[in-house]
Parts: sequence; C-alpha cells; structure tokens
Amino acid sequence: MDCIIVNNVYKKFGSIKALHNLSFSIPCGGRYALLGPNGAGKSTTMKILAGLLKPDQGEVYIKGLRPGDKQVKRILGYLPEDPMPYRILTVRENLEYISSLRGVSNPKQRAEEMMDLLDLRQYENVQAGKLSRGNQQKLAIALVLLHNPEIVLLDEPLNYLDIPTQERVIGILKQMNATFLVSTHIMSIATRLTDHVIVISRGTVIWSGSISELRAMGREDEPIESIVARLMSNVG
Repeated sequence: MDCIIVNNVYKKFGSIKALHNLSFSIPCGGRYALLGPNGAGKSTTMKILAGLLKPDQGEVYIKGLRPGDKQVKRILGYLPEDPMPYRILTVRENLEYISSLRGVSNPKQRAEEMMDLLDLRQYENVQAGKLSRGNQQKLAIALVLLHNPEIVLLDEPLNYLDIPTQERVIGILKQMNATFLVSTHIMSIATRLTDHVIVISRGTVIWSGSISELRAMGREDEPIESIVARLMSNVG
C-alpha cells in the first residue's frame, strides 16, 4: 500500500513554475529522500503534503486522504525548513502544549521524555525565542515526534545542528517505525536516513529508485554526489 501519492501536480507562484507535472509514490514504511538543487521545488512539495499549500492541478493523497484532513493531521509529523516553536513559551511549555493538542495521554511525562531524548533538559525553563538556532531546531524536532507519527515529513532536518546532535537525531530517526520523506540537498543525509531517493529538478522528477541502484549508475569508486550531479546536469 502506498502511504503517499503525488499525481501530476502543478504549482505556480506568479510567473514562477515551482512544480511541473510532479508524480511519485511512497509505500507505507518506506524511507525516501527528496533530492534536488536549491529551487527544485522540494519545500513546496513538502508544504503541499503537509496541507499548508494546495496544488494548482493534480492530486495528492496521504493514506488515501487529502492533506489537511483531520485524520491525516493525527498521523503526520512535519518539520518545515525553518521551524519556529512558540517563541514566548518555554521548552517545557511548548512540549506540554503541543502534546495536549496532539492528544498525547500524559503531556507532562511525554515532555520529560522528549527533553531527555534530545538533550533539552537544561533549557526546560528557557523561552523558545531565546534559544540558540540549534536548540530551536532540536525543540522543533521534538515537537514533530511527540505523538509518534506514522508518517514523517522532514525538510532539511539537520539544519543548524552540531555534529554530536546530528548523530543523536540520526540515531533517533533510524529507530522509528514510520514512513519517511526527507527533503535535502545533502547526499550524505539521504544515504544515512533513507534507502530510496526521488531526484527532482525544476519541479519534476528526473530519477527515482533505491540508493543501491543510484550507486550502480556510477563509475567505479565514483562519489554518489557526482552521480546525482550528473543526473541534474542532464536536465534540459
């Protein structure tokens, strides 16, 4: 069963074509990366899947439902490229409040668990707006994962994180039993968090397959980044 279906989607912003006949699907339990250069349409795609934007044409389904449906919201976790928790609330207040909105049975306990999981305990009484950018990113990731979502959309999840925190987050995400779509332009993130890639350029899919299939397209010992770059350079 496909948990995510994107079929012939178009999206324009004024005269700019963000997405052009975009089509792909992701099976339930799949771990996919959405790769592409800056301006390829990755963030627009993620926002449409999250129900924040509507396509001009085409169809999008999350487990057979339209993005934005109440049932979809209950099973979806979405991290935008530049997330911002509630600035005037403390770390603990953010976690408890969003836990309550998400219907988590014990918000206080869940807040404790997430602070320990993402090393936020020392900041529990600090307002989110006063955190460093890296700690804001950690809090945003914690808020996405609070309700153990079935489907996780992550737009550049390792932005602003130092190397030890990147390793911690990668470890957490790899242990989750969920359907993943990770948007990035960094191939090393794709290879560590996912096993399939969808390469897009100028708002359309130019290649899709497993990472092992992608590697097989290259010359002996060729870096996988070079293979992806060659795919993108072949787009007319």
